[in-house]
Order: sequence, then C-alpha cells, then structure tokens
Amino acid sequence: MSATHDTRQVSGLSTRLRDPAYSAFLLLRTVFTVAPIVFGLDKFFNVLTHPHHWNMYLAVRIDGLIPGNADQAMYLVGAIEIVAGILVAVAPRWGAWVVAAWLAGIILNLVTGPGFYDVALRDFGLLVGALALGRLAQGVHAGTVVSQIPRR
Repeated sequence: MSATHDTRQVSGLSTRLRDPAYSAFLLLRTVFTVAPIVFGLDKFFNVLTHPHHWNMYLAVRIDGLIPGNADQAMYLVGAIEIVAGILVAVAPRWGAWVVAAWLAGIILNLVTGPGFYDVALRDFGLLVGALALGRLAQGVHAGTVVSQIPRR
C-alpha cells in the first residue's frame, strides 16, 4: 500500500514560506504563543527567577489597587499570560492585540515602580512586535499577505 499526499498542499506551503511577510507572521506567532505561556507558567513554578521574585516587578501603587497580596496578583498575571499565549496560537488576529494591550499594562506598571525602566524598554520592543503580529495576522486572514511570488 503506497502513501499518497496532495502535492498542491505542500507546494502551497512552500510558496507561502517564501513570502517574507508570511514567514514573519509565523515567526511572530510562534514567539508570542510560546513566550507568554512560558512566562505565565513561571509565575507558578519560579524556574526563570528565584521564588517570589516576580512580585518585585509589581509597582506598590498597583499592588495597592488590587485585592490580595503581590504573590496572589502574580498568580493572576500568570494565568492571564497563559490564556493570552493560547489565544495567539488559536486566533492570532485577536490574540496579538490582547498581548499588545497586556504589554502596555506591564509597561505602565514598570514605569510607575522603582527602577525597572530597562525592562519597560524591552517590553516596549515586544509591544511593537505584538502590534506587527496583529497587522500581519489581519493580512493573512484577508489573504493579502501571501502574495504571488515570481519563480526564478
């Protein structure tokens, strides 16, 4: 019994991967799926940072606005990050904007706290990447990102 496959499907994927915009979309979609999930899980397991060090990034002013203590707030943050990463995986047109808004909130928190401006600047770069993903995802969904690539 021989295995058969649709060569049009493989050829179509090959064509799409040669499109720089589509490959950028896939790269950003992968990063903005994996990173929020990993950071979210780490709020519970503390592999990337020392135990209970995530809460040092929570501005005192923000901590005073939310119920519970800073550790509990970071558990909520972790859960939201996991959901945001999953949303990017299954619906990047919407998930990218959720991640961008979340990063804007993180930046606001960081600049109101003590001395985490370097992290806020890094997160601003991530915010720009999430915005780019949102735009690319709209183009992929509408069919305008994958252009006809001329053959050499």
